Amino acid sequence: MLNKDFLYIKGTDIQKGAIPIDIFEDKEETFLAMAKEMFNTIVLNNKNHKRTLFICPLGPVGQYKYFVKMINENNVSLKDVTFINMDEYLDENNELLTMDNPLSFKGIMYELCYNKINKDLIMPENQRVFPTKDNAELIDNIIKDHGGVDICFGGIGITGHMAFNEPPFENENISYKEFINSTTRVQKISEETRVVNSMDEYNGAYYLMPKYCVTIGLKEILNSKKIRLYCFRDWHKSVIRRASFGPCSIDFPASLLQKHCDARIGVPKDLTI
Repeated sequence: MLNKDFLYIKGTDIQKGAIPIDIFEDKEETFLAMAKEMFNTIVLNNKNHKRTLFICPLGPVGQYKYFVKMINENNVSLKDVTFINMDEYLDENNELLTMDNPLSFKGIMYELCYNKINKDLIMPENQRVFPTKDNAELIDNIIKDHGGVDICFGGIGITGHMAFNEPPFENENISYKEFINSTTRVQKISEETRVVNSMDEYNGAYYLMPKYCVTIGLKEILNSKKIRLYCFRDWHKSVIRRASFGPCSIDFPASLLQKHCDARIGVPKDLTI
């Protein structure tokens, strides 16, 4: 049985776990820190004539308003920058949502980020990469061509999932090695995740949420040079504690960051209470 003692760790003691945790004043400061990490990495790579490759999330999204402002106000070119988005929902016919669907991660990414960056600064369309049911090889080749992902940004789901890499289901016979080497693919979404995600989208109408998605794999995430995850919701209190203090196990994928050489989690201070 899972030891629940970690749930009661408070204050700066949450920084004593296996994953470094950065504490910020509030949610907006957390988003701002994420945007600064993105911006500063791009500026440094541009200065050194190096390309930049990020894996980017559509949850959290609060960082994009700050990132867009930094890019535009400082006239920073994204011509040598490639973003690979983490995931996308599938509809009832197992097809990718169209961009005009309010749940479409691609549509939201364009609305919050790409469409707001000055046209003379934005990267070409082919450097705005979204996972599909058949582009696993393309994503793998992009990562190999860049010599690896500079930083994987993201959040953590209620089941510990990063992107939509849910823990193995009860009837799913998968080994540790197979799990951590998963790549871009169609993925079933857990009931827990559908319920939590429905709180934002449909006021709790979980039965309206998609049951499947396409997601990048843990191989892409865990092989990134740096991993920076940011949590800000009330229920993240248990998530960040289990990730850092619980057992390192595929039963809670975020706990696998305990073995990564440069992974950090950023949180507002109210999650330390």
